[in-house]
Amino acid sequence: MEIKIRWGILSTAWIATEFVIPAMLKSNYCEIEAIASRTEKKAKNTAKRFNISKYYASYQGLLDDETIDAVYIPLPNHLHVEWAIKALKAGKHVLLEKPIAMSSKEAKKLFDESKKHPKLKIMEAFMYKHHPQWIKAKKMIKKGEIGKLKAIQSSFSFFDDNPNSIVNKKELGGGSLMDIGCYPISISRYLFNAEPESVSATIEYDSKSKVDILSSGILEFEKGTCTFFSATQLMENQYVKVFGTEGYIEFNIPFNPPANEPAKIWLVKEDFKKEIEFEICDQYTLQADAFSLSILENHKVKTGLDDAVNNMIIIEKLMESDELGKRVYL
Repeated sequence: MEIKIRWGILSTAWIATEFVIPAMLKSNYCEIEAIASRTEKKAKNTAKRFNISKYYASYQGLLDDETIDAVYIPLPNHLHVEWAIKALKAGKHVLLEKPIAMSSKEAKKLFDESKKHPKLKIMEAFMYKHHPQWIKAKKMIKKGEIGKLKAIQSSFSFFDDNPNSIVNKKELGGGSLMDIGCYPISISRYLFNAEPESVSATIEYDSKSKVDILSSGILEFEKGTCTFFSATQLMENQYVKVFGTEGYIEFNIPFNPPANEPAKIWLVKEDFKKEIEFEICDQYTLQADAFSLSILENHKVKTGLDDAVNNMIIIEKLMESDELGKRVYL
């Protein structure tokens, strides 16, 4: 029997109940032992739904449970750093939903705190990095299969104008850049394996909620560019195309491919188009197992907190560019 990490889930958020918990229940190295909510009823009902043995009517109650090895935190953005720090101080490993924080300053605070707990693992939950389609694309680029990487085009959008939605509440860290724009930013840094030298942005804010509902940006790297937009009041869509001097890679569903059907990408060159199909997998399961293995085998997590801090810096610089009406250098 495989040794498993005993997990606690800090919140009954939608992302947890609809995606992450079901994925972790299929994993090889995870055992969900407890779940917490602000109300006993929510915690109890969710525990019953997923056959989780323990539930808590407070987040601190779960952190005080000495049988829990690691926690997954899908709380609203404004609570990420507070509860991640409390989890570390309680001796728990932490898998923390993206974006890591409300600001780069807050993210650095968490980074600094994590250094005080060298035996504990902490990682931002950018699940796409664990999907084989992205691992394959990065290998293809490194091998020069599209020549030199020069340009990335991407977008991520959905429609939600509900004023009660977290994505439309500025004080909770809402807005398109924080919720989904962080993905195009992250993938460009991942594929170029570098930080942008400058950024430019045009942002549209909702007149009532004051959150950004359409953000268009350009990230300028030493060796190429990324152009993208993110939107929370446009038709649902996601798109990524990666261009090189000798070809390009196109994704079918780049950020949240279904866990019940094969993901596909295409390698396109002047004389051919090759479809690459991947075995059915759940990127949330892969993420949970990868993080659990980093604990069991005591090796580095796939993505360190320095990467999370840098992603927050780019988000802030894009907002600064829009405010100033000009390109901003990093």
